[in-house]
Amino acid sequence: MKVKVLGFSGAEFPGFHPPGFLINGSLLLDAGTICASLSENAQWKIRHIIITHAHLDHIKGIPFLADNIIIKNKGHNVTVIGIAPVLKTLKDNLLNNKVWPDFTVIPSPSNAVLKFVEIKTGETIRVSGYKVTAYRVNHAVPASGYVVEDKKGRRLLYTGDTGPTNTIWREACRTRIHRAIIEVSFPNKMEAMAIETGHLTPKLLRKEIEKMKIIPDEILITHPKPQHIRTIRNEIRRLRMPDIRLLRDSEVINI
Repeated sequence: MKVKVLGFSGAEFPGFHPPGFLINGSLLLDAGTICASLSENAQWKIRHIIITHAHLDHIKGIPFLADNIIIKNKGHNVTVIGIAPVLKTLKDNLLNNKVWPDFTVIPSPSNAVLKFVEIKTGETIRVSGYKVTAYRVNHAVPASGYVVEDKKGRRLLYTGDTGPTNTIWREACRTRIHRAIIEVSFPNKMEAMAIETGHLTPKLLRKEIEKMKIIPDEILITHPKPQHIRTIRNEIRRLRMPDIRLLRDSEVINI
């Protein structure tokens, strides 16, 4: 399994892009960054997009990808997967023919550019040869993290945005996780803000790791606020835990 980091930042600044993780060219975890990082041909290879929650920095690439597809008129379709509240928010507040055209019915309802598929927390579905399981996490809006498992049994955990939580650690970390992409948005001095908004700090992350029965082989940090990235990086180092680091834009993770 190869995961390309299209973006991993908790905000948008020059050189910092919102989250998007492309698995083997066709399966995308979150859609904060798509078209700004991928060639046109690479965009056509995307078949499925899994969304953790409906905040703008995790969905904003979807409208532009749909627009690029319809302009080429290739008959390409993309399936968007998420829990019911996420799909409803996308439909009601983004693809609503006010903010953006409703590409779930364009060019026709039977052959739309975008197709929505609901997944329930605790459910496992098959997506492009992968087993995908959704787990509840704790954020300011309805949200789920995911474990993606390939045919070789290699497992990637992705939290999306979350504050202190329990289910995903209790359920997903009972068996080996080869890589875990876990959010840390704020430095330790902003712990109150992190908890209030459903995010983590390095100190809070340490407490979350203690909840895991089996610690992932490697923990990769996503969603740091660019204004605090140096502080967060230093605080992660001071945890003195092996196999934990911040991600980098455009890097490729081999799992």
